[in-house]
Amino acid sequence: MSDDAPRGQETYAITPPVRDYRPRHFLLEVAGKTATITLNRPERKNPLTFQSYAELRDLFRALQFDDDVKTVVVTGAGGNFCSGGDVFEIIEPLLSRDMPGLLQFTRMTGELVKAMRACPQPIVAAIDGICVGAGAIIAMASDLRVGTARAKVAFLFNKVGLAGCDMGACAILPRIIGQGRASELLYTGRVMKGDEAERWGFFNRLVEPEAVLVEATVLANELSAGPTFANAMTKRMLHMEWDMSVDQAIEAEAMAQAVCMKTEDYRRAFEAFASKQTPVFKGD
Repeated sequence: MSDDAPRGQETYAITPPVRDYRPRHFLLEVAGKTATITLNRPERKNPLTFQSYAELRDLFRALQFDDDVKTVVVTGAGGNFCSGGDVFEIIEPLLSRDMPGLLQFTRMTGELVKAMRACPQPIVAAIDGICVGAGAIIAMASDLRVGTARAKVAFLFNKVGLAGCDMGACAILPRIIGQGRASELLYTGRVMKGDEAERWGFFNRLVEPEAVLVEATVLANELSAGPTFANAMTKRMLHMEWDMSVDQAIEAEAMAQAVCMKTEDYRRAFEAFASKQTPVFKGD
């Protein structure tokens, strides 16, 4: 890490293989092809700091170049996901920053979401308890979300006098739950409880609290055992096609699918089908 950088401008030297990296501000475990990131300040419901934002950003950037990790699970310790930016370590210090300093911070937080969307690995969030503010954004920026009935999700930026348009929320959230529902959450900052989050499509599935990390990991492992090159292509196209017309999307998908047809996994799938066996994918 650069020791002389102002808070929010830290950089962390993270190079593949990510499994060898030892984070300073959260936990990281790589088992098989799945990396599990655990936000680990349970006494405060796992809030983010300038440093954890930066280290998470740099970890997801490194994952773009990691061939070993095929899926990522993000969770929180102690029965909560994340309580957002730490009130005393982020929100209070921001009061004394000038406009360039504030813009530097808000751009840095946005870079975390960009890095999550750019990494080829599908990200599964395991969400229990409090999931608010920047925590809700991290959940939103994940590809899939496993939650609990007692989870409380809130984009509460307006509760602290800010706009709901934080870290891509106005672009991404409507695409998950719809424009009207996203508007309600972003204008009011109210809590979306677990059953409502599942009903609205924010949670892909609802499980018991003791099973949330297990279920998320099982899902991640299933994806890791699949055609991971093709999964990465799917993630890329889901992101890119937001800005395409239908005709452009059809052409882009034609090209993407033609690339996937040249993979060995595609050949393996055919050969397995022809011999009435289950394909064993290798991601090449």
